[in-house]
Amino acid sequence: MTSVSTQYKYLERKPISNYKQLFVKGTRIMARILYGQNMSEEEPRTIEQIAEDYNLPVEAVREAVAYCDTDPIEIREDFAREEAIIEATGMNDPNYKYDPSR
Repeated sequence: MTSVSTQYKYLERKPISNYKQLFVKGTRIMARILYGQNMSEEEPRTIEQIAEDYNLPVEAVREAVAYCDTDPIEIREDFAREEAIIEATGMNDPNYKYDPSR
């Protein structure tokens, strides 16, 4: 459980984003997206595969995975905020796609 205090070469917080978690610099790619692909139970991908698919340096993907391995509080806060919005707007209702005005 850490907060963003480490200096990263490839990761940064987006100042205009509502998300607190880190993104790959110069992209819209969240570090947790890369981490999720690497740690997938169904179809885990290597760091090299992910780097190639996203046209990123291997070191950037390694840094993203290492960041997420620390279980940063900002990712948990972002997730909690998303879940609260989904709950408050009723998007978790199975019929939401048929009646999104609820």
